[in-house]
Amino acid sequence: MPKMKTHRGAAKRFKITGTGKVKRYKGYKSHLLTGKPAKRTRNLRQAAIVAKPDERNIKTLLPYS
Repeated sequence: MPKMKTHRGAAKRFKITGTGKVKRYKGYKSHLLTGKPAKRTRNLRQAAIVAKPDERNIKTLLPYS
């Protein structure tokens, strides 16, 4: 059986926490920021936890994490 390959796109976007949850970073923070309130752009800096139904799919893309 050959080694499983990590999905490189998913590896750049998601990290597994110590408790096994999947951490992600928020979008909508790259351009057109002048029209967004400062409060919203501050909240976009913080990481979020992936929803439970999506967690299983992401963990299959990251077999060694």
